[in-house]
Amino acid sequence: MKQLLFGLYKLFLMPHLILYWVSKNKNTINEDLNRWSEEKKIKKSNIGLLLHFLTHSKDFRTVFYFRINSPLKHVLNIYCRKENNFTIDMNTKLGGGIVTGHPYCTVLNAISIGKNFYVNHLVTIGEIEGKKPTIGDNVSVYTGAIIIGDITIGNNCQIGAGSVVTKSIPDNCVVVGNPARIIKQNGKRIKANM
Repeated sequence: MKQLLFGLYKLFLMPHLILYWVSKNKNTINEDLNRWSEEKKIKKSNIGLLLHFLTHSKDFRTVFYFRINSPLKHVLNIYCRKENNFTIDMNTKLGGGIVTGHPYCTVLNAISIGKNFYVNHLVTIGEIEGKKPTIGDNVSVYTGAIIIGDITIGNNCQIGAGSVVTKSIPDNCVVVGNPARIIKQNGKRIKANM
């Protein structure tokens, strides 16, 4: 019975497929689909993946509606709800391959966020006095982390749970604490404070 209901629900997703096919961000959506497919270990065509994640994941829907950026997303959201507690500021430039780990109460408000971004719940990436962060490629931000202000997070960084980052971080770092400090850079443990 559950499979039948999901099958019928997918019929209601046809407008989503049309928006996907005509979207100027189709390639970026495909990057998201490929990353989600790898993370969730699901093998299907891009259309199959899109239908699967739209059916089963509110946080994927949030990313999808951000990508298509069409007024129709408000109509589609009536019956195919996005995650209301996951906010992506409309001015944020968001690279492809984003994947989320239960992004409840997460806010992404940056100048830009690079490719292959991972984010957990209770994360705030935001502004101070109108100045926002810039985040590189292959960055992971874990539960409860805060990244604010006119700072840069380099490529290949991991921001630990509960970290409060108010200063720029170079490439290839692991950062923890409040205030945040670098504990590993380029694969080597370090003890220097920021």
